[in-house]
Amino acid sequence: MLPLLRKAKRMSCLLTPILLPSSAPISVHNFNATRSLTTSHHLLLPRLLGLRPKIGFSGKSCGSLRGMATKMDSVQQNPESISYLNQQQAAEIDEMLMGPLGFSVDQLMELAGLSVATAIAEVYRPSEYSRVLTICGPGNNGGDGLVAARHLYHFGYKPFICYPKRTAKPLYNGLITQLKSLSVPFLSLEDLPKDLSDSFDILVDAMFGFSFHGSPRAPFDDLIQRLVALKISDDKHQKSPAIVSIDIPSGWHVEEGDLSGEGVKPDMLVSLTAPKLCAKSFSGTHHFLGGRFVPPSIRNKFNLQLPAYPGTSMCVRIGKPPKIDISSMRENYISPALLEEEVAADPFDQFQKWFDDAMTAGLKEPNAMALSTTGKDGKPSSRIVLLKGFDKDGFVWYTNYEGSKGQQIAENPHAALLFYWDDLNRQVRIEGPVEKVSDEESEQYFQSRPRGSQLGAIASKQSTVIPGRQFLIDEYKQLEAKYSDGSLIPKPKHWGGYRLKPEMFEFWQGQQSRLHDRLCYIPETVDGRREWRIERLAP
Repeated sequence: MLPLLRKAKRMSCLLTPILLPSSAPISVHNFNATRSLTTSHHLLLPRLLGLRPKIGFSGKSCGSLRGMATKMDSVQQNPESISYLNQQQAAEIDEMLMGPLGFSVDQLMELAGLSVATAIAEVYRPSEYSRVLTICGPGNNGGDGLVAARHLYHFGYKPFICYPKRTAKPLYNGLITQLKSLSVPFLSLEDLPKDLSDSFDILVDAMFGFSFHGSPRAPFDDLIQRLVALKISDDKHQKSPAIVSIDIPSGWHVEEGDLSGEGVKPDMLVSLTAPKLCAKSFSGTHHFLGGRFVPPSIRNKFNLQLPAYPGTSMCVRIGKPPKIDISSMRENYISPALLEEEVAADPFDQFQKWFDDAMTAGLKEPNAMALSTTGKDGKPSSRIVLLKGFDKDGFVWYTNYEGSKGQQIAENPHAALLFYWDDLNRQVRIEGPVEKVSDEESEQYFQSRPRGSQLGAIASKQSTVIPGRQFLIDEYKQLEAKYSDGSLIPKPKHWGGYRLKPEMFEFWQGQQSRLHDRLCYIPETVDGRREWRIERLAP
């Protein structure tokens, strides 16, 4: 019987996520309603569940915040091919933007602050770098910092503001009001801890921009030195705060860089509009360009060579990302314990609960699963497929029976499934025999698919060698023309569903120091009834 269709429900309140009944079977091919979850839902709900939120503008995040469409770190720009501005050019561009081109200060500040927050979220996860202190100067650079702090709050960080010399203008007063409405703390100089590394994970340098002249005066001279001192006394055995400078590292000359050697040494520089000449002296790890608002008239007038922004991202990395020792890459997971006395007695019910959590958290394609099969040659093969339904009879997906996985299943009708929900620190492994679903069930699902997907299933002779992409497109166009009258598209005989009937479940919850929770469900017969025994496995 085809699993019943369950539509994902929108949440009406962050504090009352709707979890669907675990007893009902589910079909997951129509779960896109969950995509309507806002960014704040995505970030807050895992915390309400006691889970680790994760940011990234990759589709995994830009996460991925999920709303951002493209991974920013997939685009790299050679610094030598990008234009750099001197101080006069930067000032002229600002005048043009706010003059004949019709931008207001608050518009530019909003775009700049969003760019800064986006760049921070791309590199520094809130699970590891949650506490952000933004030190704001009295000018527009400080305003950019205020806007960035507001966005970081909505991205799941815990921002703090140090704003010792406030600008008494409506624009800045409004930003202060917005931050206070979010209960973002404003810290006076006296409130700041002596050692900033004890209380903060990220320090945002928003003190001075490209229009600043002369030497910094009190209290900013002392604040700059406190940031500089953090790098001088950096203890390699203790994680020091990451320093992020907006447009110009404070204490630097706009064109000549850190002449005195007493300026801020940021780990990240977020240049705005176009990088300034001083950025050529930047030796930190991460350099991003933000401010996706430069019109062609300015590009042409100043002959600017600027990188293309990927997808819907507000910033783009300049230069290559840092080289990383893969052997040192690790995640220290923070999750609630997975205890035997708290999980469901039936693994199907436990899977339903975890799947509901993944849906509620707004994860992208929570029904994506790795399918591993083995043919008669004993060589395993894995690929990602989409779960299209599950109930107590098993887990269903659809494919071309004549493809490589279909051939392997015909030779060895046993398979393994793996679900990986990264943002929740969870995995589920399922193993068991595989059988085809009924023709009626396959036909019903095929006719529920979009017409484009139906045509694609016919056009693609899965796993066969083709001369090129155009061959596939031509096949599709011929079918599109053939069924242009809207007539019923017949399901190919070689296309249909498989059902894996579980004989083993393992639920994995990531924990600190690799002491992960692994609960395994094994079937056994008790008094003639099939029951499930729960065993804990060493991580």
